[in-house]
Amino acid sequence: MAKMYHKEKSIQIKSSASALYNNLSVLRIAPRCLTYFTVVHANVVNMVSASWDGLNYSHRQLQSKEGNVATSSSLIMQAAWCVLPSRDLLVLTSQKGIQMYESDGSIMVYWHALDTPETPTAKAVFARGIAAVREKYICVGVSFGSVLVFDVPSKGSNITLSEVLEEHKEAITDMASECSGNLECIADLVSADDSGLLCVWKSGEDFQLLNKIPGFDTSCSSVKLWKGTVIAGYGTGQIRLYEGVTGILHAEVTAHARWIYSLDIAPVTGLLISAAEDSWVRVWHLSLTPETNSVEIEHMYNECVTDTQICGAKFCDGDGYAFAVTGYDLSEIIRYTQA
Repeated sequence: MAKMYHKEKSIQIKSSASALYNNLSVLRIAPRCLTYFTVVHANVVNMVSASWDGLNYSHRQLQSKEGNVATSSSLIMQAAWCVLPSRDLLVLTSQKGIQMYESDGSIMVYWHALDTPETPTAKAVFARGIAAVREKYICVGVSFGSVLVFDVPSKGSNITLSEVLEEHKEAITDMASECSGNLECIADLVSADDSGLLCVWKSGEDFQLLNKIPGFDTSCSSVKLWKGTVIAGYGTGQIRLYEGVTGILHAEVTAHARWIYSLDIAPVTGLLISAAEDSWVRVWHLSLTPETNSVEIEHMYNECVTDTQICGAKFCDGDGYAFAVTGYDLSEIIRYTQA
């Protein structure tokens, strides 16, 4: 197998990565030749801004909050940038609520408190699963199975909860919007939960459920949507590719020996990255043949991060030229670029 990528200098972070699904987010700011990274540690988000020449790094830490009150000890479940046509927001989800910041983390523009049950239940309360959809929506999942749809204005803090989608019965694990930029794709959003159920949606003033793809009682920890194809990673170490609208299974790969924690796709090239508890990061190539309506997955590259439970892996650009990896208890972001 060709040596596609080589290791670059790692980026140090202030505190180590927690063992959370999809525990890495990347935002490329091309006009300023910068890339932002976020990694969650307990009740803190480590944010690093890295210049492309590798000379400048600046660090910021965001704390979980409860409303506009001082910091909270509530654990953060995920941090992810949401890129909308008019603005980028950094969204944090925790055991108490949802925090939305300007993309550089400087100002919190919105806070949404989670409904906590009057009587304590055995079920944990948290938000997890974040996706920007079309022109103006940010969707966030919660542990009771609901998907919250926020309507985001092009500027300002007048963000509103416009709809709550109630199809999942289990905690939402991850969500993804169509990333190819192809406006002919009917499906805009896929949501996944702890039972492995996938729901495929079309966005709008009222979101429409297009399809429910059953999960066979194994958790789906990470999901992507590319050119109408749903790419789902599971606790079994498998990756499945489904046609979103029909639910037809195109391919199934036993990709890892243990729980998959993170998937990402480079929308321009169709490169897919998968990362798991088994220390392996794998790069795959997806190809679609519209004539036969088939999707193929080809294994391209492996990288072992020794003795590391990998919890985040993301491409740093739309071509998949570089990717970054985080691991449980590691206080660094490991980077690879194409050789």
